[in-house]
Amino acid sequence: MAPHSVQFKTNYLVEKKIEPFYKGGKVQINKEGTHLLCICQNKLNIVEITTGTVVRSIEQEDQEDITCFVLSPDDEMLVTGSRALLLKQWQWQEGTCIRSWKAIHTAPVSSMTFDPTSTLLATGGCDNTIKIWDMHKRYCTHNLKGSFGVVHLVEFHPDMSLLQLFSSSMDYKIRIWDLQTSKCVSILETHFSAVTSLSFSPDRNTMVSSGRDKICAVWDLETKSVKRTIPVFESVEVAVLLPNSPNLIGRDKDTDSLLFITAGSKGILRVWDSATAKCLYTQKLPHTKQKSSEDGVDENNLTHCLLLPNQEEVVTVNAEHSIIIYDLHNLDLKKQFVGYNEEVLDVKFLGPSDSHIVVATNSTQLKVFELATLNCQILHGHSEIVLALDVFKKGLMFASCSKDHTIRIWRMNKDTGKVDCIAMGGGHARDVGTIACSRLHKSFIVSGSQDLTLKIWKLPESISSAPTKPTSVVESLYASVTEKGHDKDINSVAVSPNDKLIVSGSQDKTAKLWSSSDLSLLGVFRGHSRGIWCVQFSPVDQVVATSSADGTVKLWGLKDFSCLKTFEGHDASVLKVIFVSHGTQLMTSGSDGLLKLWTIKTNECDKTLDGHEDKVWGLHANRQDSAVITASADSSIILWKDVTEVELAEERAKKETEILQ
Repeated sequence: MAPHSVQFKTNYLVEKKIEPFYKGGKVQINKEGTHLLCICQNKLNIVEITTGTVVRSIEQEDQEDITCFVLSPDDEMLVTGSRALLLKQWQWQEGTCIRSWKAIHTAPVSSMTFDPTSTLLATGGCDNTIKIWDMHKRYCTHNLKGSFGVVHLVEFHPDMSLLQLFSSSMDYKIRIWDLQTSKCVSILETHFSAVTSLSFSPDRNTMVSSGRDKICAVWDLETKSVKRTIPVFESVEVAVLLPNSPNLIGRDKDTDSLLFITAGSKGILRVWDSATAKCLYTQKLPHTKQKSSEDGVDENNLTHCLLLPNQEEVVTVNAEHSIIIYDLHNLDLKKQFVGYNEEVLDVKFLGPSDSHIVVATNSTQLKVFELATLNCQILHGHSEIVLALDVFKKGLMFASCSKDHTIRIWRMNKDTGKVDCIAMGGGHARDVGTIACSRLHKSFIVSGSQDLTLKIWKLPESISSAPTKPTSVVESLYASVTEKGHDKDINSVAVSPNDKLIVSGSQDKTAKLWSSSDLSLLGVFRGHSRGIWCVQFSPVDQVVATSSADGTVKLWGLKDFSCLKTFEGHDASVLKVIFVSHGTQLMTSGSDGLLKLWTIKTNECDKTLDGHEDKVWGLHANRQDSAVITASADSSIILWKDVTEVELAEERAKKETEILQ
């Protein structure tokens, strides 16, 4: 493409935004199994399960946090309870509030449930009482007193002719209330810690209760006594009864006995037989082998588990706010969504057609999202926070570096999209904060660290050549050259398009140019008044761009190391800079959350894009140069689409209609 025919970009629009939609608390699925409801502070988000997108947010006008919600079994009524002690009934498909009324509780509502017929709603409060509401006639029918502490669990008996309610509070006992007399008719005692769930067998005579005291109890509801206590050796958050269909997991031998699935602090699902108290099946996950903490608290800790209404899949939620769907036939992973990312530190396009993105969040795991469905793979490997990423030219291999002083190389399977770690290297003495891959061939990687050194890692043949068969062996990499680069932390490194040169930028206000063969110093770029955050080679000219904490971006010539241009316009640190439009324009991101598009020839800022609320750490353009992806400390990731052509076409059409008129 000749340089004179380059189309300057004028504008980008948000095409997709990946935002936090779940920050802990209850989750529920509607009866069709199409939508998932979950809480994110003062919003209740409704997520479409097929695409992972939030289709509607239900927000309270008073901005109070939602403490609890429940969707009725017939899918008609959604009720939320907030810290303002109000209950609200919503038409959840439209997101409109039908009515709100005072909860009469003197403290927030902590649990809610509907009866099987969707007429009665029970609310358990933090004020030791339970209230029961008739939702059709709209009044409070019962006020049950006598619980001890917060009532965190209420369940109706599935047979409504008995009119019984089960509840549990802070004294670890399960109480049975008779709604005809409003009295507590029975107290079931066996747990020594909080009771987390109650489920009833299909014949309605048996109940399974789970607790944080590492046991599940099977109750006979006719005699109100424990039939069996099953030690499960983990703090259980949920026990779910397994449906009776024959081909589900654990049902291969018998289809009639009462089986249940437990989810809890071990982070895995297990199937138990209530008759023999034996564990029939334990789920095997790749990342649970690494560390099993003694105290039982782990980020993989499961907090929720529910069956999808088709009875074939199960949804689990873990302490990292990931929502994971498993197949009930073999407990294989089907889908995974990330509810909350914390600070996003870096993001890059991935895949031969830029169909995926890889994200470094404030965590030890890397996340790979498929952009179309937002399905997410979580990559385990690093033991400390991952700080930076870079992707090789073909888009199937990428490198990551971390606070654990190591670098790792990952490869994506072209057909399945599955990502595996294929190599790792250690050798830096401090956090490795920046990494860059060779451009021309998959021949080397360069890393920069807080130990002030640059290292070049040559890639062995086995990695750089195309894989013949998938290997589970992680190769070891060793640095071929190490050089002390700067006097302060190295913030950024980049490799030239022909792989001959390397540029590094540092907190010591300088950028340096190195030969990639032996890291011999070729020259120093001096001129910024504060530390340099990012360095980048132009794809076409012999030019380097640097962005700095002094709020400017500078272009430097590689021949005489002089500053050619300075771009001023950001009011705060410029964290990232990239070249777009074949090296004729720059795009920069700042710590004020703004993105700016600059034309190099005119030195002018053509467009300022405001989409983030906090520092924008990640900025990357796709290969077609038709989109950029940005990631910020406000925990959101935005895909921006180049709309220059579209806007020009609209402009032309407008002019033509004017001429015609």
